[in-house]
Order: sequence, then C-alpha cells, then structure tokens
Amino acid sequence: MSLAKPHDDRYENALDDVIAQCGGDTRGALMALLAANEYLEAQLNTLHAAIENGEVPLRSEKVPRNLLN
Repeated sequence: MSLAKPHDDRYENALDDVIAQCGGDTRGALMALLAANEYLEAQLNTLHAAIENGEVPLRSEKVPRNLLN
C-alpha cells in the first residue's frame, strides 16, 4: 500500500535529495531517514509528556498581525 499519490512527486524528490546527500548510497539514505524518524518520534514523545504534565499549553495565544510582518 503506497502512501504517496501517483501524481505526487514530493516523496520522489525528497528521496532523490536524501540519496544525493548520501553520495548515492541508498542504504546510507535509509539509515539517515530512520535516524531522522527516530529523532522526531523522541521529540514528539517529549512534547506529549510536557503537555500531559501541564508544561505546554494546549492552545497558544494568537500572534498579533503587526508582529508577523
């Protein structure tokens, strides 16, 4: 089962970029993607724990428009 839509090249382009950054080493690219995924999962777990402990508000205050420019 493919997550990417047939007409969506985002994943193809991202994968090509990772492989290129790894000097064409497909195994190295997979290792890099796995490491990045593991890091993001750890960050998400940390954020979930902080939310459960009340350290992070569930809703943030809106940023005034004049600060966005």
